[in-house]
Amino acid sequence: MKDPRTVIKHPIVTEKTLIERDLKGQYTFAVTVEANKAEVKKAIEVIFHVHVTDVNIMKIKGKRKRLGRFEGKRPDWKKAVVRLAGDEKIEELSGGA
Repeated sequence: MKDPRTVIKHPIVTEKTLIERDLKGQYTFAVTVEANKAEVKKAIEVIFHVHVTDVNIMKIKGKRKRLGRFEGKRPDWKKAVVRLAGDEKIEELSGGA
């Protein structure tokens, strides 16, 4: 098994993800491109000591960007939406609420 801290890169904190966290108990994380649902579930459970009921993963394609006549591409990445069991919360990501 991979180290859990290498599977999860960082939480994604936007207005939409904060609303989903409060209403549905869902947390959103950026994960490595090689990660699968089982690895993400295990990593969240080990790092934050919670029970995960559902994991959804999305591949996000990098956008093409131009700077003058030069064109480049941002990297592809994955994000995972994790639903926790019952009324569990990740205290580290609650922000004191």
